[in-house]
Amino acid sequence: MAQQVLFIHSAGPQGEQQGSSGLLQYLKKELGTDYQVIAPDMPEPEDPKYREWREVLKEELAAVEDGSVLVGHSIGGSALLKFLSEEELGKSFSKVITIAAPFWGLDEDWQLEDFQLADDFSTRNALLPDVVLLHSIEDDIVPFSHLQKYMENLPSATVKQLPGNDHIFQDGLSEAADEIRKM
Repeated sequence: MAQQVLFIHSAGPQGEQQGSSGLLQYLKKELGTDYQVIAPDMPEPEDPKYREWREVLKEELAAVEDGSVLVGHSIGGSALLKFLSEEELGKSFSKVITIAAPFWGLDEDWQLEDFQLADDFSTRNALLPDVVLLHSIEDDIVPFSHLQKYMENLPSATVKQLPGNDHIFQDGLSEAADEIRKM
């Protein structure tokens, strides 16, 4: 049976050659038939609301098998971390990988309040599985300071500082595929 990977996309348009589409297609191709990559449509990606995304996450996470890998790109990564720190599903996941995830509330430019982590997030992060944080050093959309804030709150996370300024990864991200395969 194929290893399940649940992929939660970024905000913004999600058509062909937009948003997370290139990264998603790369992962599907790179991982091949040994993996079942599940990528649900998230509600209103151009105006995301956590309440609506939480409902889809609840359904999708309940449907995947124990031991699945969770991957979140940009706001998809911050939504996964928020959900996992607040909800109890009665199952475990082998790994959570975030790619260029914003840390909401970091400063006045990043104030999407409903996606902000709970104040006690740092004390609850022991409940998270193996966490891998991937972020470009010169990300031109979500500054590197967001990764640094996650590193403060998730000191046991594996951190991959990527060269360059990519945020969308339209041509793929081999580091993400490699981390998924490290099961």
